[in-house]
Amino acid sequence: MSHTSHTKFTIKATAKKKGYHFPLILVTSLFFFWGFIHNLDPVLIPHLKKAFRLTDLETAFVDFSVFIAYFVMALPAGYFMRKYGYKSGIIFGLILFAIGSFLFLPAADTRQYIFFLGALFIIACGLTFLETAANPYITILGKPETATQRLNFSQSFNGLAAFLAPVIGGNFILSGTNYSEVQLAAMLPSDKEAYLIEEASSVKGPYLTLGVAIILIIVFFICTKLPDIKENKEEIEGSNIKHAMRHSHLSWAIIAQFFYVGAQVSVLSFFIRFVTTSASISEQQASWYAGAAGLAFMLGRFAGTFILKFIAPNRLLMLYAFASIALTVVAIFGSGIITVYALIGIAFFMSIMFPTIFSMGISGLGKDTKLGSSLIVMSIVGGAILPLGLGYISDVTGNIQYGYIVPLICFLVVFIFGWKKWNPTAVEINIALETT
Repeated sequence: MSHTSHTKFTIKATAKKKGYHFPLILVTSLFFFWGFIHNLDPVLIPHLKKAFRLTDLETAFVDFSVFIAYFVMALPAGYFMRKYGYKSGIIFGLILFAIGSFLFLPAADTRQYIFFLGALFIIACGLTFLETAANPYITILGKPETATQRLNFSQSFNGLAAFLAPVIGGNFILSGTNYSEVQLAAMLPSDKEAYLIEEASSVKGPYLTLGVAIILIIVFFICTKLPDIKENKEEIEGSNIKHAMRHSHLSWAIIAQFFYVGAQVSVLSFFIRFVTTSASISEQQASWYAGAAGLAFMLGRFAGTFILKFIAPNRLLMLYAFASIALTVVAIFGSGIITVYALIGIAFFMSIMFPTIFSMGISGLGKDTKLGSSLIVMSIVGGAILPLGLGYISDVTGNIQYGYIVPLICFLVVFIFGWKKWNPTAVEINIALETT
């Protein structure tokens, strides 16, 4: 009988634990790449707001286009991996990633906002494959009892990307020139057109470079021999959504992840827009502070990985959620540079939430582990829906700080999950035992 937290697997190629090290390194590199593309969004949102003269609600469709893809593609990605294996899923995801990156060039040439959103959707479809494969893959490649620590460590490289992406993107995409509607109206038509063309075109270089880099990574994956992990057929039979949802802690993990991702996207995607308003600083300065938030996110992951050796995951989740709630209150009602520091602090404390909720949610699922993983990935759709609420509140009130009541509510839900709803019941443990 296998450990109740993990499914039995057939491992082709290298099955010994010593053979896990290089696959861990290679798969962990994916966390950096999808972290980088996600953390270009805080730069892309104020940039597209200028280039297309958008409202905050309209800019929230950047996040909607990205995270709706997770909802649409999570289950297909899981079924694809089930049939063709993790390595094929990763390669296919990287191909979509590259195609979407290259599509930024014609989107910039046509200067149609909808084309940018379409390119982001295709990129995110690829990321769904990568995350559906990489998250459970990391939990499998090693001892079950250290799965949460291992996943937090791998996701720390997502945090490294969160530091680098806003700084790099801010330097190459943001022009630092921000005209008001009155100033634009006073311009000559030719000058206004030239300004808008320049703003739209500045994304070409970064996304072209990213697309080329992903092509190289695809080649590397194709040429590298990896253990191909697939579930045994007897492990797949009987696993369906109805059966998986009998585990109430999985249902609550899906809810908690929905709200957590909504909070993360709301806080980080609107970071530059928020601090340029609340602290009256320039876009370039704001991009550096956004990089600091990414650094705090990374340090929080490493710190959380270490602290998890001494404290139960649910207790650490509660502590971090409570700190995030307190700092969000400061961000909403404060003014000046303290609001910037509050957002950086939130980035630190929300760092361990995704991998911790994920690993707690799939604990004790038996053969429902893979399906449970896909369902939790689907809950990332919270990042598509909840920022729309933030944008709407910002537009209605005329104050983006009030919009941050959305992540405040989200962190409260995460706190409740860590406090009351995380632990598999005896009934659920028996269900898992029956399926292993």
